[in-house]
Amino acid sequence: MDLKKEYDVIIVGAGAAGIIAAITAARDRKSVLLLEKLSQIGAKLKATGGGRCNLTNTLSNEDFMAKFGRDGRFMQDALNLFDHKALIQFFKEIGVDTHAPDGFRVFPTSHTSQTIISALENEMQRLKIEVLKSQKVEKLLHVDNKIAGVQTTHQIFNAKNIVIATGGLGYPTLGAQGDGYEIAKELGHKITQLHPAMMPLLTKEEWVANCRADTIAKVELRVDLKKHKKLRATGDLIFTKNGIRGPVVLDFAREITPLLDKYGEVPILLNMTKGMNEEQITKHLKNEMLKNPHVNMLELVSTLLPTSISNELCQLADIDPQTTYKKISGAQKAKLVSLLAWTPLTVSGHDGFKMAMITRGGIDLKEIEPKTMQSKIINGLYFCGEVMNLDGPCGGYNLQWSFASGYLAGQLNKNI
Repeated sequence: MDLKKEYDVIIVGAGAAGIIAAITAARDRKSVLLLEKLSQIGAKLKATGGGRCNLTNTLSNEDFMAKFGRDGRFMQDALNLFDHKALIQFFKEIGVDTHAPDGFRVFPTSHTSQTIISALENEMQRLKIEVLKSQKVEKLLHVDNKIAGVQTTHQIFNAKNIVIATGGLGYPTLGAQGDGYEIAKELGHKITQLHPAMMPLLTKEEWVANCRADTIAKVELRVDLKKHKKLRATGDLIFTKNGIRGPVVLDFAREITPLLDKYGEVPILLNMTKGMNEEQITKHLKNEMLKNPHVNMLELVSTLLPTSISNELCQLADIDPQTTYKKISGAQKAKLVSLLAWTPLTVSGHDGFKMAMITRGGIDLKEIEPKTMQSKIINGLYFCGEVMNLDGPCGGYNLQWSFASGYLAGQLNKNI
């Protein structure tokens, strides 16, 4: 095999993390080769935020890290260098204006991801970054514990620094195959258990199919298992033909999928009445009934929830939706109020990584130096983005982390 030109750094994967790592290194006058196995760069970036590209959000670094759970502190050094303000300034410098229409989520003002991809491509061209597409990396080359280069399907490229930015298993239709996990494993890195995350969930209950017309705001969702009662989330929920989706479900799926592997099914409870408890619900129903004594139960419950859901909850409480409040028994009232306070569902499964936007799990953070993103096992090997064991909720969290970790990895240890 012929040895090719030597580069200061080779980036494997041209997603958000890899592109920003390449630009950062090139701005520091490093010779950079960016390898992408697909025929286009930024494929997953193009799909982010429904194509509108939710780049980041306006949370403080402390609040941002807290959303990632106990491992969130790992991000501190990266965010100190490249937080949401720095990211917004970076895009402004390369010709992309951004805004936060809701005061929280940050988008390009064009509301199209192509604006982001085109600007990044132009910046890479300006910096003379070599980009090779349709190049699948088979393995990394190393001498003892030092990086020496990469071997693709067809050739070898030399470099003393390699950045792995291959992403996870989410969005397999956009090329995600977990290549980085195998590459890292071959060099001695531990890969934590991998689970699909940020995805719809399937339920055992079939009545959900009758409630697909409406989005329910501010639903609190919690796990109804003794050991996991602290797991809960709040947000908008949508019923589907065979389960649930919506922002709260996408966020909470990362907690549910490991439990499904462990228990087979997961009982959950939904409060769809904006936090009202049984006493408040009872009072509300009585007050509405006093306003209109002839109102039927379907109309009465529909003062709290959409009609389709109200009908199903009446049925679950063994109540004729057309009867009146005075004609139902105390036991029926108690059952209905209990269902309104906490509606039980059983999560029975999911559609696997094909429907997952991100991956929960990845390269063990204990084996990565947070101040540089460099491997603690192999000198000159860096990681950034979703390939690491760190994932967050919807709302620009994962993309901001990809940019921040890519920026830090692209520094190539110069801050130490």
